[in-house]
Amino acid sequence: MSYLLLIVEPLGQRAERTPAEGEAAYASMLRYTEELRERGVLIASQSLLTARTRLQVRDGRTTVLDGPYTEAKEMIGGFFYLSCDSLDDALALSAKCPAAQWATIEVREVGPCCAD
Repeated sequence: MSYLLLIVEPLGQRAERTPAEGEAAYASMLRYTEELRERGVLIASQSLLTARTRLQVRDGRTTVLDGPYTEAKEMIGGFFYLSCDSLDDALALSAKCPAAQWATIEVREVGPCCAD
């Protein structure tokens, strides 16, 4: 089964870190990524930059919106896409993610969106 671990972090949190704290956090995430790769469960991982643009199509009309909006209190800071045997395995791996110390890890099972 595939699981997406979304790193949901408070908006602006990265800017509050000192350069040394930012480098330490990044290094810990790189080590975690390598551990997942060594276990053979990592499909993909990326850090996400702050949202810049959103798109909606309503009644055939496309609207491009600037973002993020001021009411947003959190952002998706990145993700890990894993192949695990069970939700329990995905949760156990999530608990080892360094970002769980400063963010929330949202675990979602991934399923097909169309027939192959």
